[in-house]
Amino acid sequence: MSDDVRAPLDAAIAAVQRGARSWSHLTLEQRARLIERIRAAVVTCADEWAMTAARSKGLDETHPLFGEEWLSGPYAMLTALDGYLATLRALARGASPLDGVKTDAAAHGGLRAHVFPASRMDGLLLSGYTGEVWLRPGTTQAAARDAAGLGQRRPAEPATVGLVLGAGNITSIPVLDVLYELLAANRVSVLKVNPTQDSLVPVYERALAPLIEPGFLRIVHGGGDVGAYLTGNPAFDHIHITGSAATFDAIVWGTGAEATRRRKADDPKLTTPITAELGGVSPMIVVPGRWTDADLAYQASHIATMRLYNSGHNCIAGQVVVISRDWPQRDAFLAALRAAYAAAPQRPIWYPNGERRLQEAAEDYPDAEWSADRTRALIDVPGDGEATALETTEYFAPVLGVVELDGNGQEFLDAAVAHANDRLAGTLGANVLIDPDTQRALGAGFERAIAALRYGGIAVNAWTGIVFATPILSWGAFPGGTIQDVSSGIGVVHNTLLLDQVERSVMRGPFRPFPRSVGGRNRFSALPKPPWFVDSRTATPVAEGLTRWHMDHSIPRLVATLAQAMRS
Repeated sequence: MSDDVRAPLDAAIAAVQRGARSWSHLTLEQRARLIERIRAAVVTCADEWAMTAARSKGLDETHPLFGEEWLSGPYAMLTALDGYLATLRALARGASPLDGVKTDAAAHGGLRAHVFPASRMDGLLLSGYTGEVWLRPGTTQAAARDAAGLGQRRPAEPATVGLVLGAGNITSIPVLDVLYELLAANRVSVLKVNPTQDSLVPVYERALAPLIEPGFLRIVHGGGDVGAYLTGNPAFDHIHITGSAATFDAIVWGTGAEATRRRKADDPKLTTPITAELGGVSPMIVVPGRWTDADLAYQASHIATMRLYNSGHNCIAGQVVVISRDWPQRDAFLAALRAAYAAAPQRPIWYPNGERRLQEAAEDYPDAEWSADRTRALIDVPGDGEATALETTEYFAPVLGVVELDGNGQEFLDAAVAHANDRLAGTLGANVLIDPDTQRALGAGFERAIAALRYGGIAVNAWTGIVFATPILSWGAFPGGTIQDVSSGIGVVHNTLLLDQVERSVMRGPFRPFPRSVGGRNRFSALPKPPWFVDSRTATPVAEGLTRWHMDHSIPRLVATLAQAMRS
């Protein structure tokens, strides 16, 4: 590496080393005011953030999926900042962030906190959705309350210096990771952005200027040589990466013969502590029941969204649909799924190596069904077919698979949970679709099945992507990853209540949208179709409007947004 490249990297490290000494002198109230300044800065550049992100992915403001960049960029950032502000203010007045939050026993034998909705407005904007953070078994209510706040319970402790290697697919990930490092661990950061997000660097620099000015953050960019120099630099006390398991292993163990030798000797190349979020193959378990034609169409659209959001370039994109071959409505459901998957708006395969991933799927499954000018594959694996590639390869592209198991009711659900746990790569997120009558009939057996899923994020009649976009919930792999076998990662992020001993987060949503959500055993929702659905007709104005509500709390604008949502 040349001196011209190395010098600014060394300067960035030196700046945050100085900043670390300043951070520990800030009171909780001063830190809250700093977050308020970041919030104001994000508001000023939110429009440019969304537009720059969309253009980097080959979209413009007229594309029907432009709204995705509002939701997964400034919206997620603003909701996280609001959550951290509430936590800092609670701690500053001597309270616990868990005060006022309902807690009870979950089916895994441990404590769960019902954290979402955190306000009446949350309940209005995400009508029908609730979220829980499950803590590891053995954590008592008193211990959870006393630990909530993590590093901010000890603000005067010396700060450390970390390296954050940002993701390249979702624009809020790098900045959310920086915030969690700062507040959960009292750790200032050098953020190295992924080259796919180089165009966002000026936006990040303005949005995070209140952190950059005092030396709590520096943002750098570059290729693999820059990453290698930084990860090998002894100045860092910790590294956090959002990316792939292959990149993680290369950092920890090296590559080729070196990696083989080091693994055999249990002698990692990296000695710096590391946490990571690395993705995986996410299941969508469809529990058989008696569904109407409208149910079939809506849930088919739901699954298409789980796969096609952001063109499938998501660590949490649903990849494997698990259904019962004994379900009388199996054929009708698959017909609805094929139609929804093919009809969703077209968009570019923009992420590096996306086209190659599609080609790999074509080679793995020559009988795959292709649509949207061969940019989407749907693979229906027969009962005796080979599903190994589908279940162990995170394609990170529009590749959707269907596998079938025997049974109905509890028998099927238990088999599907075991299949997801044992056959699918990773532990990041799992999705379960179940109608309210079937869920009621299963009773406690359903909750036991949810507890048995070894995933860090679980969505029931929702998509785990919304767990990510609801930062009061935790985000990360199920506990158990190690540097020897990292699976979907180590540790969590988001978690704006700064809870300790987190095991997973569970989001529950409505099986049916408005007006079919009214009456019976349905979970009520006022949303005809959520704005993140890829076939929502008003996705962009609603996504922008929800973001602007968090920006300025304008009631007239909110009313207009809700009116748009009713026409989705």
